[in-house]
Amino acid sequence: MNRIPDTIKHLIIINIIMFVATQMMPEQFYNLFAMHFPLNPHFRIWQIVTHMFMHGGFAHIAFNMYALWAFGAPLEYMWGKKKFLIFYFVSGLGAILLYTGVAYFDFNNYMNELIQAGMSKEIILQSLIENKVTGAYQEFLPVLQKMAAIFNGILVGASGAIYGVLVAFAFYFPNAELMLIFIPYPIKAKYFVPLLVLADFMFGITNVFHTPIAHMAHVGGAITGFILMKMWGKHKIERWY
Repeated sequence: MNRIPDTIKHLIIINIIMFVATQMMPEQFYNLFAMHFPLNPHFRIWQIVTHMFMHGGFAHIAFNMYALWAFGAPLEYMWGKKKFLIFYFVSGLGAILLYTGVAYFDFNNYMNELIQAGMSKEIILQSLIENKVTGAYQEFLPVLQKMAAIFNGILVGASGAIYGVLVAFAFYFPNAELMLIFIPYPIKAKYFVPLLVLADFMFGITNVFHTPIAHMAHVGGAITGFILMKMWGKHKIERWY
């Protein structure tokens, strides 16, 4: 641990503490600290930040913490603690902004569809909060189920912030060779990272695999990281695009 820069070391320790505590009291910690849809009764403003320290399982936290160390350490050594923390958390906030924006867009489209079909907004929200549909509205069940998935869904993990870190890594080390587990062939970072973000974008808009992965949060973190890199400037290093 002495070889890990201080900020990343502290982030990893906090994530591990939160993960262990969540295993001991899952319902309480998920209700308090995971990111809920803003209309959900469990939503709290601090979840915008605390969800970055929550994870859904051992593989989830292990992968994220490894990526934080592997790609974040060189950046902290170059930038220092303050700049790295700003970059990390702003990327995470950008991730949640895009994720929630897309969720709101879909939710409102479903809401308008049901209102036009004769349901009132109050009845719709009541059905979602109570998680039941009365007999008179059974015909709207498919749409309500889609709304319930958004309304009751939670977001956890540092992945959005880490995707911003990945983008910054690719800016500074475009020719570093990286490998995916299922593609055992090294790919330069300047190709690897854009392809990874593009794949997340495609999966996010099509939901090809119907997985619980928050692809649009990944894309939001990557876009925010890209914007920050362009704003801060990048001199004396090779252009990666």
